[in-house]
Amino acid sequence: MRTTNPLLRLLLFWALNTLVLWVASQIFSSVRFDSVQALIVSGLVFGLINATLKPIMVIVTLPITLLTLGLFLLVINALILMLTAWLVPGFHLAGFGNALLVAIFISVFSFILNVMLGLKR
Repeated sequence: MRTTNPLLRLLLFWALNTLVLWVASQIFSSVRFDSVQALIVSGLVFGLINATLKPIMVIVTLPITLLTLGLFLLVINALILMLTAWLVPGFHLAGFGNALLVAIFISVFSFILNVMLGLKR
């Protein structure tokens, strides 16, 4: 499914981010949302941070990422998740270790959804 309309593409990725965060909150007790609004805003903020800040972080940390054979990207994903929780009131995430586990889950689940839907970033 290749969408050419940028607005539709943004809304689709926002919905997928929100879905992934909701599923993570259902699986992991360390992830909690106070309301549906907090979940929806978290999906938007998470997507925006992934689109803007993550590429910069990947470039800055390229040497350590190469030394760890890419495993440091999981740390970056956990930091992005923690930043989202810090920015959005009503999104609670308990500690870095839990954020790392949730980030691994989100990476795998997002990859599976993107493959199933035929999306490319």
